[in-house]
Amino acid sequence: MTTTAELLKGAAELFPDEVVTQAHVRHLDLPQDAGRFALITLDNGLDHTKPTTFGPASLANLDAAIDQVEQEAADGAITGVGITGKPFIFAVGADLKGVELLKRHEDALAIGKGGHDVFKRLSHLAVPTFAYYNGAAMGGGVEVGLHCTYRTVSGALPAFSLPEVFLGLVPGWGGCTLLPNLIGADRAVSVIIENSLNQNKQLKGQQVYELGIADAIFEGADFLEQSLIWTASVLKGELEIVRPEIDRGDAWHEAVVRGRAIADGKVHGAAPAAYRALEIIDAARNGDLARGYEAEEKALADLIMGSELRSGIYAFNLVQKRAKRPAGAPDKSLARPVSKVGVVGAGLMASQLALLFARRLEVPVVLTDIDQERVDKGVGYVHDEIDKLLLKGRINQDKANRLKAAVTGSLDKAAAFGDADFVIEAVFEEMGVKQQVFAEVEAVVPEHAILATNTSSLSVSEMASKLKHPERVVGFHFFNPVAILPLLEIVRGEKTDDASLATAFGVAKKLKKTAVLVKDAPAFVVNRILTRFMGEIQNVIDEGTPVDVAERAVEPLGLPMSPLVLLELVGPAIGLHVSETLHGAFPDRFTVSENLKRVVEAGKRGFYVYDSGKPELDPEVAALLQQGDTVLTEEQVRARVLDAVAQEIGLMLDEGVVAEAQDIDLCLITGAGWPFHLGGLTPYLDREGVSERVNGKRFLAQGVASVPA
Repeated sequence: MTTTAELLKGAAELFPDEVVTQAHVRHLDLPQDAGRFALITLDNGLDHTKPTTFGPASLANLDAAIDQVEQEAADGAITGVGITGKPFIFAVGADLKGVELLKRHEDALAIGKGGHDVFKRLSHLAVPTFAYYNGAAMGGGVEVGLHCTYRTVSGALPAFSLPEVFLGLVPGWGGCTLLPNLIGADRAVSVIIENSLNQNKQLKGQQVYELGIADAIFEGADFLEQSLIWTASVLKGELEIVRPEIDRGDAWHEAVVRGRAIADGKVHGAAPAAYRALEIIDAARNGDLARGYEAEEKALADLIMGSELRSGIYAFNLVQKRAKRPAGAPDKSLARPVSKVGVVGAGLMASQLALLFARRLEVPVVLTDIDQERVDKGVGYVHDEIDKLLLKGRINQDKANRLKAAVTGSLDKAAAFGDADFVIEAVFEEMGVKQQVFAEVEAVVPEHAILATNTSSLSVSEMASKLKHPERVVGFHFFNPVAILPLLEIVRGEKTDDASLATAFGVAKKLKKTAVLVKDAPAFVVNRILTRFMGEIQNVIDEGTPVDVAERAVEPLGLPMSPLVLLELVGPAIGLHVSETLHGAFPDRFTVSENLKRVVEAGKRGFYVYDSGKPELDPEVAALLQQGDTVLTEEQVRARVLDAVAQEIGLMLDEGVVAEAQDIDLCLITGAGWPFHLGGLTPYLDREGVSERVNGKRFLAQGVASVPA
């Protein structure tokens, strides 16, 4: 039979570039004469910006440390064992770089088995074990602590989660089995399923304690010292830890049902990880840990060799790595400082931009508009939002006062923008209007000032064409709601120079946005793909397919909302405008739906009413629709939609709209909420064979967002 050490040695050979975590054992005398204590510290030797992870060699190091303390415990040389992390970091789970390299199911199975074999030794020692969650703990970092007898948590802990389902895995080193048996199935479903599918929501130290995951909570400043005092009291029997009894009856079943409803609402059955996790939670009801661990290992191996995890890791790397080094961005040393910002327009979008610039750049921001009432309304909106931040405790009174003082309004563009370094327009989406605005702004701003446009579909080059200095015009396209969606499409016009572009990227970074460089092509990236996608849905409806069939057809993609609900969010009038713009540019591929025109002309805000709480086709909209008699099945609709977007992405890459397919996916994930488990869109099109059927080739090489060949 293969030993744990042999298993981990074999796994380590598959992963030569692992950043190895050491498990240092030191001994100390506990207070109150509670005896000699062994403390294991997990540390990869790097600072907190490189969190500690568990690869095969790291697990082997922890295994060796447990060998040592196991012998000491058996000999009666120690009264307890603790495990903690380096400053600010406990441990953040498995090293996913190694997982990407695996090609065989048996190697994937070894990952799950190796983690279990090492971690469960902590629960089998002859003395009590303690986990001290001193800093960020995720995935395997959380799970190693669940195998201990007791746990404490730092009140300063910023991030604690089991994010596996978010990435396309299950918590496979004890999480699905131990957590529900510790805190009950309902709370476990919240941590494992709900938080994970809610954009990988993190828990703070106080929440970890309140959920019952930790038995005690201490301040960050002297966390370890206080934890050891508490440990001494527990070991001496002065402090008894009483945990509530777990309801293993109807409450457990109801929790699993709730979890399935959450998963259905988020991924619509399109991604297996959440459902596999729920099966294990369901089976953990009787407390049979060995059976639970076996189920975790099997699920882990199946999912590691599946496409969802590979796409999830791909998406994670896009958002964490590629987003920080935008492809094609000029040298950042060319960027100019921005010490004052002007915003042309004071409507909702302009006001959201003013708030963002003020909060992130902490510089004066001036709004202008065509009359005082609009200016006052825009400034008033920003001030109200600042008050809300104050009420929520997100900022203090001093910060609120400074932000309010920074955001002002003016009708006089010369006075407002005479010393501005960066002016962005957010006025009506019409070329003539925007050209006029830029002409007026150019006449009053300093020579170095950047002129940015928040256009969603119009040509930046044409907008700049009548200016004396078109080289300083740049597209700066935000997505609504501005505070939530991270994407910023930065558009280089024909004449835009490197300094202006570098300044735009510098500002984007300070705004904490994900900036992607895009070519000045109609509707750029997200709106072009979504308009083609939506256009095909509208086409099949216009031809005769019932609305509900067309909507259901794309559910297997697991999108955050259905196409017509998205149209409602965007606004039918804006959707129509963008489709007209794209029809003008590419009449053979982009249509303008007559039915959508009728909906807009009737002043409807969408296709649905919500009288019952659920979306139902508005009878007034149904009466407006004029349909043909070609009725397609869901499968036929889905094939048409996917073929259309695959063709469009292929053409965009040929045109050089972005550098690579990876940028398309980064845009869709951060600008349109496209699911992580799809990896955006191109991995899904590759996986389903659509890319090759339509374009004769894959978008991504085998092994990128897929299992290596």
